[in-house]
Amino acid sequence: MDFPAAPVASGSVRSRRSRVLALGALACLWSLGSVAPASAADAVLEQAAKSGEVLMVGPADSPPLVQIGPKGEPEGYAIDLARRIDRQLKAELGNNVRIRFVPVDNTAVTVGAVSSGKAGLACGVPFSWESENLVDFSLPIGLSGLRLLTRSGSLDGSPASLAGQPIAVVEGSLGAGLLGTLQPKAKAVTVATLAQAVTALEQKRVTGVLGDANVLAGLRHQRGLSGVALVPEQPYVSYGVGCIVPENNSRLLNVINLAIAGLLQGYLEGRPEAVASVAPWVGPTGVLVVPAERVRAFFESVLLSREGFQLAAPSPAAPR
Repeated sequence: MDFPAAPVASGSVRSRRSRVLALGALACLWSLGSVAPASAADAVLEQAAKSGEVLMVGPADSPPLVQIGPKGEPEGYAIDLARRIDRQLKAELGNNVRIRFVPVDNTAVTVGAVSSGKAGLACGVPFSWESENLVDFSLPIGLSGLRLLTRSGSLDGSPASLAGQPIAVVEGSLGAGLLGTLQPKAKAVTVATLAQAVTALEQKRVTGVLGDANVLAGLRHQRGLSGVALVPEQPYVSYGVGCIVPENNSRLLNVINLAIAGLLQGYLEGRPEAVASVAPWVGPTGVLVVPAERVRAFFESVLLSREGFQLAAPSPAAPR
């Protein structure tokens, strides 16, 4: 997958000449703007049956959810999950349907693309009640929250420490909305992506970056940054992370939830494919270094929240 070397404008598709994420097959991408929104009468899966694809969007520089691997192709926790959803879609609609991934700048653009019907799917999206009014969320795939990435010893994360400090936030993000409430005297520096915000911190143009703790930890790991810390110890705000679809697409949401439940259940059962989709990104030896018992406890709570949800016996057409 090719990406432009220069940054693109906020709210735009990250690359208009990219190639599609390998979710079964590679194909040329077109710009997000060229994809016609689904009409009120056409659900995403109904349209996919005609077009042969479901368009997935999301930031491509948000490890451990999505990042560009050494071979130039997207990889990450959300990408591994998308491959499972892709297989589940094929079981539902046939092998001629696939997921096609287009990178966008940030979560705000992601939610806007899905809520408008220009895209049918995104994964790794933080839950908020504002977003819930625009899109429908799947089962959660993880937990995260808002924290501050700063040079070690610069800020302790308390609201008082932010007064008068230049703090980078992503336009339209939860962090951008929180900063003014957290500390009205902080100096917000708005950027298009969290990766750009971390670059600003590296260049000492800001004192801290307020954003999703998991992605900030992923960017720190990806860049091998030293001398930086995530503060405070507990997030300012905590939330679940899941996939989203346009409202009133329950059939697609059922497909996604089955794929998510299969991944979580497979991990709990120690199935190698499921463990390989989670451990490198979330587990104790992965990017986020989350203890295995915490991962298991969260996955169990998600499955139990569906009234003791149980999967049917696995089949080649509907992999777990």
